[in-house]
Amino acid sequence: MSDVEDDSTQSPGAAGVSRGEVVRLLDHGTASADTIIRDMRGYWNGIRKGRAVPARSDVDPRAIARMLDFAFILERIAPGAARMRLAGRHLIDLMGMEVRGMPICAFLNAGSRGRFSDVLETVFKAPQIAEVMLHGKSGYARPEMGARMLLLPLRSDFGDVTRALGCLIADGEIGAAPRRFDLVRDAVFPIIDGGTILPPSPSTIGFAEHAPSFERSPAPARPAASPATTPEERRAMFRVVTPGPADPRKN
Repeated sequence: MSDVEDDSTQSPGAAGVSRGEVVRLLDHGTASADTIIRDMRGYWNGIRKGRAVPARSDVDPRAIARMLDFAFILERIAPGAARMRLAGRHLIDLMGMEVRGMPICAFLNAGSRGRFSDVLETVFKAPQIAEVMLHGKSGYARPEMGARMLLLPLRSDFGDVTRALGCLIADGEIGAAPRRFDLVRDAVFPIIDGGTILPPSPSTIGFAEHAPSFERSPAPARPAASPATTPEERRAMFRVVTPGPADPRKN
């Protein structure tokens, strides 16, 4: 698939999937979060083909059919911010709506979006791999849930690292949608064994950090006029007023 054709999972007739059709998880039984994340990382490593970061065009939905319900592809749109170009059925069920075009931070509560933005930016900037542990609080018609997210960097058709392949797996009953999560733990990993990592830090402008505020400096005070002290100075302050022509209407 090309980045331009992200709205279609594959061409008509390929594996029986047509344009615009929702692809469900194949009947392979219920897979655990550990299995899905391990398989997704293994697939990403397999399409690297000796490169540090694989290309977006290398991703084939047919090859990740077992993880497809939980998979997504992101496009970086600003520092620390990315939107969904493709998303599986599990993510749609969590939000209770179509999620293509949504920012990925929509799955997190407001208090966790800053830290998540920091982690996400390192995936594109380093680049590196990130895994996030999430927790959904219980509430009315919403049972408590745990979730895990994996983020893997991809190169766009232009060669820059502005795409990401990932998966989100929530355990338990979804209940009333939308479901949003708190970030409880995160970890980053180098794309090459033994490589260095870029620790997430709130140094990027975006969701991670408020833009600096600018305060207007006070205007300088005008110097006070010195009072007239001598008669000559006081006379210089008087102004001669001459009467104007008489108003005929007053006669």
